[in-house]
Amino acid sequence: MNKETKGIWLGLVGVVIFSMTLPATKIAVPDFSAIPLSFYRAAIAGVAALIYIAAKKIALPQKSDLPTLGIISILISFVFPISIAIAMQDLPSSHGGIVLGISPLLTALFATLRFGERPSRGFWITAILGSALVLAFSIKESGGALQLSDLALLLAAVSASYGYAEAGNLSQKMGGISVISWVAIISLIPSLPIAIYYAMHSSVTAIPIMNASLPAWLALLFVSIFSAYIGNIFWYTGLSMGGISHVGQVQLLQPFCTLALSSVLVFEPLTISNIFFASAVLVVVAIGKRMPVAKVKT
Repeated sequence: MNKETKGIWLGLVGVVIFSMTLPATKIAVPDFSAIPLSFYRAAIAGVAALIYIAAKKIALPQKSDLPTLGIISILISFVFPISIAIAMQDLPSSHGGIVLGISPLLTALFATLRFGERPSRGFWITAILGSALVLAFSIKESGGALQLSDLALLLAAVSASYGYAEAGNLSQKMGGISVISWVAIISLIPSLPIAIYYAMHSSVTAIPIMNASLPAWLALLFVSIFSAYIGNIFWYTGLSMGGISHVGQVQLLQPFCTLALSSVLVFEPLTISNIFFASAVLVVVAIGKRMPVAKVKT
């Protein structure tokens, strides 16, 4: 198995883990509330990363990489999870999976704009078409007007996509494990005291933290350890080994995995509308990935 193939398989493991994030968040939100859940998630992931870094004695990041790690931390550890937690208060996780299906195309778009590539006209057309499909689905499902939850999902898609583009590029230099580990540790600095505050003040949460149900606790541990940390280890390592453009295509499978898992974990029915829009987004993103992108000479 060559390096690119290994990267694709590692990326696939990451995508399968990511596809369970929305159903797990849907389970955890009623007990922990959206905002506290996001800080619990970041704090637990940060502690896990700190233990890993100490055990493996991974070198400190270079000072020049700290601003990029900080940006990734804000987007991946806070903006993305808070946005999806807010959305999962009102929307089915299958709905969120379809809206987030635009993420692969947005990731490619941010990678081209950020790292010196020039998208072709065809790429821009597919990007606009894909975004229009997602907006059409959101408006259709919300009865003719975008809701706060839909806007939260769109923000989640944008923040995750830009974070993935930055992380994928930095992983070429640092390695995927180092990138996500330091991202999680940087996120621990603000998340730990805030998580402790929420844990000690039950009046700002749905219920006292110790009264949360077992399924909610399991869901919290999953989004903390797997979605926020282990899944990103596989994903960023895959990107660094196989390349962003090749491994990134594996994420096309994520909406379908989310639809299937939502039907099993939170008993959401698979509808024809869901399958149609998921398939349409998949086709558009796949076409967009094939559109030529010229490298700008610097």
